[in-house]
Amino acid sequence: MQSNSKASVIISTYNQPEWLALVLHSYSIQTENSFEIIIADDGSNEQTKAVIEKCILETELKISHVWHEDNGFQKTKILNEAILASSSDYLIFTDGDCIARQDFVETHLRLRRPNYVLSGGYFKLVKSVSDNISKEIITHQHCFDKDWLIDKGQPKSFKFNKLTKSKAKAQWLNKITPTKATFDGMNVSCFKSDILAVNGFDERMQYGGEDREVGERMMNNGVKFRQVRYSTICVHLHHERPYKNDEARVLNEEIRKTTKQKKIIYTNFGIKKA
Repeated sequence: MQSNSKASVIISTYNQPEWLALVLHSYSIQTENSFEIIIADDGSNEQTKAVIEKCILETELKISHVWHEDNGFQKTKILNEAILASSSDYLIFTDGDCIARQDFVETHLRLRRPNYVLSGGYFKLVKSVSDNISKEIITHQHCFDKDWLIDKGQPKSFKFNKLTKSKAKAQWLNKITPTKATFDGMNVSCFKSDILAVNGFDERMQYGGEDREVGERMMNNGVKFRQVRYSTICVHLHHERPYKNDEARVLNEEIRKTTKQKKIIYTNFGIKKA
């Protein structure tokens, strides 16, 4: 399927319609508008559908809603469906709780290179700041402004460098950061052909590192990873993580250990089933 869009932004979500409304607003004011949005919805109720339909009516965004019934944590499965639903050759993955700075899509596209994954990060907002975020705040980009954030209760730290507007500073920080470039689903991009080559996400994976594993297979397949955490900017809304559980973590660690030790490049539990 050919597309006029330069990128497909795949946004994963589950029953957080208020957050999703804010996140979608951040994409309606991007400096680059040649992209489509695929909502990878892991079984949300009608409220999420209503937010998406409202956004389609009120903005110029091209949005597809990929949904399946709620049957526990099946994020990897819905992400694979979203990959298949995408119509451009470049994919940007993010989450429905990450608000994108205006140059987010433009920067991912500017830095893309064949046979590379761009590994971004996020700036985590404290609860008092998250509670102050509105569409108006996003429109004025205050949530990416150090002074506004401090005023609303964000503690001062080195992490404010993650919001730099200087391309030269971002480039330097990307180079010296000790943080390893990995496939983190809240801010990562790649060519569609590279993720299809390893058969997408492993659908056995539960919460915790499920996105890292597909990146490890891509690395085993010769794809290089580039650190862009100070260039592709998004802020992460505060929330608890009640869905964390040790059983899932152990299962995921076992799968990832096998992927690394055996240098596995292709999963039989991905887009195409064995």
